[in-house]
Amino acid sequence: MRRGSLKKFFALVFFAITLTAIGVSFRAAADPSESKPPLQTITAYTTLPVETVSVLSQAYESENRVRVNFVPMSPDETLTRLDEISAGTISDEVDLILADRNVLKKANEKNFLRPYISQFNDEVRANFKDENGFWTGTWYDPIVFCANQEYLNSIARIPDAWQDLAREESIRIGITDFLSADASANLMFQMISQFGDAAAYQILGSIHPKVVQYAKFLSNPVRQAGMGEVDIAIAVESESVRYMRNGYPVRIIYPTDGTGYMLYGTAVTSFENDSNSILAAEKFCDWLLSDKAQAVLQQNDFYFISTNPSTIAYKTFAGKNLVLFEQLPEFSKEEENAFLDHWVKEIRFKSL
Repeated sequence: MRRGSLKKFFALVFFAITLTAIGVSFRAAADPSESKPPLQTITAYTTLPVETVSVLSQAYESENRVRVNFVPMSPDETLTRLDEISAGTISDEVDLILADRNVLKKANEKNFLRPYISQFNDEVRANFKDENGFWTGTWYDPIVFCANQEYLNSIARIPDAWQDLAREESIRIGITDFLSADASANLMFQMISQFGDAAAYQILGSIHPKVVQYAKFLSNPVRQAGMGEVDIAIAVESESVRYMRNGYPVRIIYPTDGTGYMLYGTAVTSFENDSNSILAAEKFCDWLLSDKAQAVLQQNDFYFISTNPSTIAYKTFAGKNLVLFEQLPEFSKEEENAFLDHWVKEIRFKSL
C-alpha cells in the first residue's frame, strides 16, 4: 500500500473509532439507566419562588440522580402544613425545608427539625445559623442603595447612609411598598430592631416625601433607577446586580450605618423518614452551600450572597465592607402588624 493511501486508511479508522465512541457516549447520555444509579426522590417545602428552586432541582438531579421535589408555599402555609404532619392529620412526607430564617426558627421552636452539622455548614458564621445545628443559612440578600450613574456624576457627595437619604432634599427615591413584599417589610422590622422605633420612623418619615412611587415588586425600584425615573432605589442586592449585568447604568452603594437582609437557609425535618432520605436531604443541603449551586443560580440571573466563606463566590464578593444590622427582630405577628399599621397611618397616608 502506498504511503498516501496508508495515511488515508489510518485516518478513516481513527474517524470510525471516534464516531463509535461518540455514539456510545450519546447512548449513555440518552439512557441514564445504563451508566447511572437509580433515581431517588426527596421532598422539600420552600418559601422561595418556583423559578429559583426549579433551576436548582434540575441541576442537582442532572449531577446526582436525586430529584428534589419542591413544594412552594407561603411562610404561614409551610408552618401550618408542618403542624398538620406532626399532629397526624395529613400524611405528607417532607425531608427538608428551604425557607427564610423566620420560618426555620419557628419550625425549630416546634421541634420539627433534626440537627445536622457537616464540614460545609460548620464553616458558616454563627449569626447565619442555629447554634445547635438545627438550621443553616445558605444565602442572604441585603438591602442596598441602587443609584442611577448619571445622578451620581452630578453630585459632590454620594449619600451612603440612611440618614443621608433622610436629610437629602433634592433626591428622588424608589422603594417597594412594605405591605407588598416580605423583604421590604423585613427591612422596616430590622430598622426598628436596630435603631429603635422612634428613630426608624423618623428615617422612614423623612424619606417618604421623596418617594416617587411605592412599588409592588422588588424589581421595580431598580428598573426605575436604571431608567432615570428615580435617583436612588432602596432595593435588594440580587435585583440590583441583575440589572447591572443586563447593562443598566446603576451602581450599588452599601449603607455605612448597616442594612437589613433576607436570610434563606435549609433544615432537615425530624419526622419519621427513612435513613436514605435523611442522608439525601443532608447532601442536598451541603450542595446548596457549594460553588456549583452558586454557578447555577448566577447562570439563571439569581444573585444571592453565599454564607459559606470557603466558596469562590464568597471570596470574590465585591461588598467586603457590607455592614449588616446586628439587632435582628424577634417580634410577634401582632407586633409586626402594629408596626405596619403605624407606618400606614402616621407616614404613608397621614396627609390624607
